[in-house]
Amino acid sequence: MRAWLVLLPVVAITLIGIPLQWLSVALQLPTRRTIPVLYHRILLALIGVRVTVVGAPAEVRPLMILSNHVSWLDIPVLGSRLPLCFVAKSEVSRWPGIGLLAKLQRTIFVDRASRTATGKVAGEMAARMNGGDAVVLFAEGTSSDGNRVLPFRSALVGAARQAVGSEAGAAIQPLAIAYVGQGGISLGRARRPLVAWYGDMDLAPHLMTVLRRGAIDVELHFGSVVEPGERKKATQAAAQSVRLMLATALTGRPR
Repeated sequence: MRAWLVLLPVVAITLIGIPLQWLSVALQLPTRRTIPVLYHRILLALIGVRVTVVGAPAEVRPLMILSNHVSWLDIPVLGSRLPLCFVAKSEVSRWPGIGLLAKLQRTIFVDRASRTATGKVAGEMAARMNGGDAVVLFAEGTSSDGNRVLPFRSALVGAARQAVGSEAGAAIQPLAIAYVGQGGISLGRARRPLVAWYGDMDLAPHLMTVLRRGAIDVELHFGSVVEPGERKKATQAAAQSVRLMLATALTGRPR
């Protein structure tokens, strides 16, 4: 019953927001950045997701945020904090409903099967960053169970930094997303996959489970901007920072 009581107002808010955001994007209005933030905040309040921020998004621009990826919830959690653009696989654009919302969020889609995709996506990322938007790249390339950080991929990182045009390239800020509790109880390693969405999990059942349970506590840990340098070294430095921040968040102890 709770899932449906949450889903109905979510649908109502979405139907109101879609034409407003479509008009904002079409006319390039400033509200194209602020409407998604407000929408995600309302969405999280309805679902029952509490976000704690440790550190702060860097103010420097152009900015690329390299983050781990745990669940579809990552999108509203991050989207509720600041105006930004996401990079997602092209399949997402074809998902019913979600594809439309992703496009209105001004998501940059990458076709992994195309050999020329990296250059095209890098150009789009650079255009957004040069325009003042922070771009979030889930550098693992997939989602995990939330207990670990998978290896970061550096191809898009290097290409996008080169495409920016400035001598130093875009600044890179590490970000760790940690789902730490549900219903006031620590999730722990065994229960964290109740919130994480990864592997071959079906989206609809997982979505309804999250709506039914609610009361999720998530922490966002923003790290220091990594030193500019060769793409692989910069990506590895960001990945190491994310691992340390995630370990701190999940254990409650600094590493």
